[in-house]
Amino acid sequence: MTDTWINQVFCEDALAGLARIPDGSIDLILTDPPYNLGKDYGNASDQQTVDEYLRWTEQWIDAALPKLKPNGSLYIFLTWRFSPEIFVMLKKRMTMMNEIIWDRRVPSMGGSVRSFSSVHDTIGFFVRRKDYYFDLDSVRIPYDAETKKARSRSIFIGAKWLEVGYNPKDLWSVSRLHREHPERADHPTQKPLEIIERMVKASCPPDGVVLDLFMGSGTTAMAAKRCGRNFVGFELNPDYCAIIAERLAMADAPPPPEKKKPVPRAKRSLINS
Repeated sequence: MTDTWINQVFCEDALAGLARIPDGSIDLILTDPPYNLGKDYGNASDQQTVDEYLRWTEQWIDAALPKLKPNGSLYIFLTWRFSPEIFVMLKKRMTMMNEIIWDRRVPSMGGSVRSFSSVHDTIGFFVRRKDYYFDLDSVRIPYDAETKKARSRSIFIGAKWLEVGYNPKDLWSVSRLHREHPERADHPTQKPLEIIERMVKASCPPDGVVLDLFMGSGTTAMAAKRCGRNFVGFELNPDYCAIIAERLAMADAPPPPEKKKPVPRAKRSLINS
């Protein structure tokens, strides 16, 4: 692609920057906006009143949706505190296909003593029309050998689902990124590549374009690059823009050459010739 906005992360407000992107040019919007829970992202984006937050959310949704292709899709990460209101906004504009629950595998310790501990994020999956792009085979989960053996009767021979694996359910149990995790960047709400890559593979065709309005640490861009897709996105915090640039540069860097193992020297014979 020759468009100058392709494979770029712009260090600016998405509401201003979306004008760079032509309408009907995006295959997938995949975004993780601020949850309005008071996190410090280097600005006040996560510290609005409820009314301000919902008005702002509706504003960026209405600015972003025209950028989608007619068969495009949208995934949005949310907290349960605001997902009902935001899902209603989106359902007035799109068709909801799934509410996906991301189980963060938080250890069972600490937390509130006046309510049940919250250990999940909510993800909404929305489409524009019935012929939306969706490649299930690219994200199937293989059956283990024991399951295949148990389904070895003749009626199962040649069954595609047994060979290619099963459809991921709408409960995704993937550990959050702990401080020591090799993926971890200096960002308070970084999402695992495993989750983002599943969305990209399933809902963006090869060489398609993924848009993320709130790039954060750049995981959407990394996932798109790793999966052979293009990306475009925005990030308001210049420190996070620097992290994104560093992660993308590392992804482009050639792997270090393998060190050659030293050849052991032949042992001298103790027997006189």
